Amino acid sequence: MAITRIIDEARVDAHMSKAVVFGNFVFLSGQVASISASGNVADQTRETLQIIDTILANVGTNKNRVISATVHLADISTFDEMNEAWNLWVSKTNPPARTTVEARLARPEYKVEITIIAALVD
Repeated sequence: MAITRIIDEARVDAHMSKAVVFGNFVFLSGQVASISASGNVADQTRETLQIIDTILANVGTNKNRVISATVHLADISTFDEMNEAWNLWVSKTNPPARTTVEARLARPEYKVEITIIAALVD
C-alpha cells in the first residue's frame, strides 16, 4: 500500500509532513495558527480549524470524516474558550473521538495545537 506524504512547500527546511495519506486514512501533523497570530485561544482555534479544513479538502475528505482529534492547550484553563470555537466547527452528527491535554507548545505565542486523523471519502 502506498504512502503519500504532503510536505509544506513553503518550508524549505521541512522536517515533517503536514499530512500523510495511508490506505483510507489521512494523518495530520499538529496544526497551529500562523506564527504571527495573536489573539485568544478561540481565535487561534478557529484559524487552526480552517487550516485543517483546507488540508482535509486538499486530500479529498472533510471534517465529517474525522475519526480522532487531539487538542493541546498551552493553558488548560482555556478549555472552555477552545471548546466554544470547536463546537461551532465540529459535525454534530459525526463528532470524532477527542482528547484535550495541557502541553508546552513549540512557541510561546501558540495557545492551541490540533492533530487530526480522518478517513478519506469513499
